[in-house]
Amino acid sequence: MYLLGYDIGSSSVKASLVDAETGKCVASDFFPKNEAPIIAKQQGWAEQDPAMWLGNLKLATASVLALSGVSPRDIKAIGISYQMHGLVCVDRDMNVLRPAIIWCDSRAVPYGQTACQALGVDYCLDHLLNSPGNFTAAKLAWVKENEPDLYKRIWKVMLPGDYIAMRLTESVCTTVSGLSEGIFWDFVKNEPSAPLLDYFGFDETILPQIRPTFGVQGTLCRKAAESLGLAEGTPVTYRAGDQPNNALSLNVFNPGEIASTAGTSGVVYGVIGQIAHDPLSRVNCFAHVNHTAEDPRLGVLLCINGTGCLNSWMRRNVAPDGISYVEMNALCAQVPIGSEGVSILPFGNGAERMLENRETGCSLHGVNFNTHDRRHLLRAAQEGIVFSFQYGIEIMEKMGLKVDRIHAGLANMFQSQIFRETLSGVSGATIELYNTDGSVGAAKGAGIGAGIYAGPREAFASLERLAVITPSHEEEYREAYQRWKSHINDN
Repeated sequence: MYLLGYDIGSSSVKASLVDAETGKCVASDFFPKNEAPIIAKQQGWAEQDPAMWLGNLKLATASVLALSGVSPRDIKAIGISYQMHGLVCVDRDMNVLRPAIIWCDSRAVPYGQTACQALGVDYCLDHLLNSPGNFTAAKLAWVKENEPDLYKRIWKVMLPGDYIAMRLTESVCTTVSGLSEGIFWDFVKNEPSAPLLDYFGFDETILPQIRPTFGVQGTLCRKAAESLGLAEGTPVTYRAGDQPNNALSLNVFNPGEIASTAGTSGVVYGVIGQIAHDPLSRVNCFAHVNHTAEDPRLGVLLCINGTGCLNSWMRRNVAPDGISYVEMNALCAQVPIGSEGVSILPFGNGAERMLENRETGCSLHGVNFNTHDRRHLLRAAQEGIVFSFQYGIEIMEKMGLKVDRIHAGLANMFQSQIFRETLSGVSGATIELYNTDGSVGAAKGAGIGAGIYAGPREAFASLERLAVITPSHEEEYREAYQRWKSHINDN
């Protein structure tokens, strides 16, 4: 008995087959092998063709079936993780009307800002838990104003995961978690936000039917089954955005539990058990995968744009030519904690929500031409990324989130000992590293939704913990952090 998980990213689509009994991944693959293209017709725009996601999903499915030798009849449930905040528009025949406007497209910022002013900051934060910002609702407002003829043809609007599920099952539905990430959900009234829909002039029927995050959301239709080489009738029993799903993958469900990633951008995602928000909207709050009105579970999401991209920039422009990340980390280790006074603010990848949407740029502080060299810059970059995490964690702590344990996959910057030890030392948290990813998590989520697992405890009993990092040198890290923090307002 097997479970199939998909992770629909903006760079690639990954599929994993998990043995439901052992919890182990038996095959995994992703496509394309080079980063998927993003259409940018104007500066700040970012679009993708949903047909590309389907094409890559088909390739990934064929690969894991071939690698594993598993019979499609033995796959008992399918789960979907997807890039958050995107907008897919379809007509009554379920045809896509325009390329998807994806998460990193910034054209809708003015629409979200104007809506926040019109609806009132208090309403937006108390009911929506966020400003409409640049999220899905604001993106749809841009379409309504700038493409009115196309807007009139829209039957349903969807998130990327909703679209993939529709293509698999011919069932059009979404989740409360999905509506919350689009900033359509009113947490006080526990329903789509009538004031927001009225302000933008959206009819509520444009939203898909709501289904539970865990449970049968449709079954594989004949057309999709034939295209993918899977069995008709296989149920789709789970879907979630990539960050809630990453938390699920790391067995993060309950208040006080934290998940983190550090790829191109960096994320700290913590779960709280009450309806809350940051008064300055510097972090986002969405319904977590196990949220209910009776037993709230919110994911508090901190996103730092300038994370792995700073580290890779350092490798290309500062480190010796041809050096690997492992060798670069060895150079960092030659420099003591605090980089002997050098501080780098890693904010060179656009406006940072954590800084109230300021675009400060990356900045370098404390360099002495007589004592510092490239090693100091390389270490200061990693420390600066971690310190930006800590700056955001302090915002989350003011919302009542106690950070004493962080779960992460052993991937991207968490492969760096310097990065791990700095995060543990400055935050005082124990870091646990696991062998998992989003597509494996989606497969296990499908197992929960199908009733194959009694719940998260059983689903993640086999989760393999690879390493534990406990805090050390805390005073030194905190001193370096306070020096770094003093430069925030210099920019």
